[in-house]
Amino acid sequence: QAQLAESGGGLVQPGGSLRLSCAASESIFNIRARNWYRQAPGKERELVAAIGIFGITNYSNSVKGRFTISRGVASGKNTVSLQMNNLKPEDTAVYYCNIVTEDAAYWGQGTQVTVSS
Repeated sequence: QAQLAESGGGLVQPGGSLRLSCAASESIFNIRARNWYRQAPGKERELVAAIGIFGITNYSNSVKGRFTISRGVASGKNTVSLQMNNLKPEDTAVYYCNIVTEDAAYWGQGTQVTVSS
């Protein structure tokens, strides 16, 4: 079964930018959606951004206008990225990528994003 691996997290000052990337270990077929979730301490995991099979994107109200999700293929492997601009302390969380197919859901291990001065 394919594995997802995120990269790009870290510590950034408020107003800064980060780009998260997620790549699958092998090709995934019949993808229905690629998503980014996040989970802050003491809070439930929430959907931040999604991109569907036709490239239609959706964002949570808290990140709309600041985050951009994109998808692609690199070396034959499916990818999903999240460009995060104008970061705020409330964006601090562990970010997870997620790929959904007709009959499976794949998750990454998570990458920490900390926004602090």
